[in-house]
Amino acid sequence: MSFLNVEKTLSKVKKEFYQTSDITSRLFKKDGATLGFIYLKSITDGQLFAEAIFKPISSTKYSLTLKHLQEDILEANDITEVDESEFVDKIISGSVIIVIDGEEKALAVDLLKYPTRTPSEPPTSPVIMGPREGFVEDIKTNMSLMRRRIASNKLVMKQMKIGEFSNTKVVITYIHGITDEKIVKKVQERLKEIKIDGIIDSYYLVGFLQENENSVFRQVGMAEKPDIVASKLLEGKVAIIVDNSPIVLTVPFILFEDLQNSNDYYTNHHYSSFIRAIRMIGIIMAIVSSGMYLALQLYHYNVLPLNFLITIADTTQGLPFTPFLEILFIFLLFQILYEVSLRLPSYLGLATSVVGALILGDTGVKAGLISPPGVIIVAVSKIALYLVPQQSSQVTLLQAIFVVLGGSLGMLGIVAGMIYFTNYLNKIDSYGSPYLAPYSPRIDNDLQDGIFKENIADMRLRPESFKNKNKVRLK
Repeated sequence: MSFLNVEKTLSKVKKEFYQTSDITSRLFKKDGATLGFIYLKSITDGQLFAEAIFKPISSTKYSLTLKHLQEDILEANDITEVDESEFVDKIISGSVIIVIDGEEKALAVDLLKYPTRTPSEPPTSPVIMGPREGFVEDIKTNMSLMRRRIASNKLVMKQMKIGEFSNTKVVITYIHGITDEKIVKKVQERLKEIKIDGIIDSYYLVGFLQENENSVFRQVGMAEKPDIVASKLLEGKVAIIVDNSPIVLTVPFILFEDLQNSNDYYTNHHYSSFIRAIRMIGIIMAIVSSGMYLALQLYHYNVLPLNFLITIADTTQGLPFTPFLEILFIFLLFQILYEVSLRLPSYLGLATSVVGALILGDTGVKAGLISPPGVIIVAVSKIALYLVPQQSSQVTLLQAIFVVLGGSLGMLGIVAGMIYFTNYLNKIDSYGSPYLAPYSPRIDNDLQDGIFKENIADMRLRPESFKNKNKVRLK
């Protein structure tokens, strides 16, 4: 049994933090008792420390013992007894350590205060009607947003820390009685195996959670709104909330989830079905239209209507580039403009649009460097890409691949590419869920929320695409 010496203990803890400038310690003596406080002022609420700790201690009539501090003097809510071995972890977590001379243990009072923003509508998930709250970078706020939507004792949140230096809090969230425990266990095991210096954002975990590590297609869902994550939990999925990130990950994940949108569930189901069909057509156009245009122009021009063929011949006559190089040049031009628009300050965005649309596009056509049909085709494919913004990076790669296939092998290359990628997607499995469900394999129950969406009142069973323990959701 060892008793704490305040001065030696504070000195020892300071050395553990390598005398960093934001580590703060104070000594306080009263009625023969000596107390020490040590904390990180950069993440601790100084005002609350003065009001909830220092003021009650300095004005109390009780003796300054561990028992009296915990039961009679301090009014803070989160007070725990800690051993010396726990001091560093508690201080990093935003606690003030109160050391009392001659006591075996100390007290840790949670006074964590990070600068956080107010939940607001995420820029990537706007809705016309429906909830507008979005996740923020504070994990406690995000957890409370989930508790608010699923007010049940069966909502389970298991916390762990990942990262040797970052010690990032990660919370695995699921609903007991709905989610398959095997999926939860698999997620836990994968996260526990991660040995990395730091986790800066939730995306750092994606590569560790994917079943097929080197796949072009993502296999982990991402959401910025608590209503979306809550609906996925009710389907039997597992959510992973990461501190310092407004993006929550969900598994299992299937490709069709990206064709769904929050607005689909807050509007008429007939309209939702129509819009989903538009999204499906648009994403196919985005992938193959540029490559198909090349294939028809180079190898299958006899298939085109005569008037259209004459128009293409007139507009492409005299161009310095071959059709293949022309499409590649326009494709590269659009991609450069997109990357520039992402990184420029917002007040320069309009200037970029003017330069891209008027100077580069219009002047390029008039100068005879590129043709109007080529610009239109690539522009349509790039615009259609953002019907499903979650898949923009994957679809951009597929666009480039199909341009090469169409320009080198014609329609045979386009068809072969579609067959290959369809077969490839059909082999992907995400935690027991077929990636192309509910269409391959066909799952009749899940077609209610497929391309054609039915009324919520008719969806009595949970999706069978995902493994879950409770199939009935509407009795």
